[in-house]
Amino acid sequence: MKVKELLKVARQIREDERLSLIEIIIRMGKVFGDICRWERNEKKDRETHTEEELKKELGNIIFSTIRWCDDLGFDPEECIKLAIQCQKDFVKTREVEA
Repeated sequence: MKVKELLKVARQIREDERLSLIEIIIRMGKVFGDICRWERNEKKDRETHTEEELKKELGNIIFSTIRWCDDLGFDPEECIKLAIQCQKDFVKTREVEA
């Protein structure tokens, strides 16, 4: 699926719900915490620690972030392009330092 298609699906699911930055941070923290809990692997959580669960949580971060960019008035594709360039620049900087 393309980013615009994913955003369309997200808007169908969440309708007109738009979150503020603080609401996004709270939800992002919840998903991040679920991933951390998966890695911590406490005995009480092991029943739910399947590969499917981890894939779902990573998918939640991807899918939700597309909607969150839009919630804040940003073009998700532009945000992704900026992130790609930032990561390329970071790797180049590391190579120069090595």
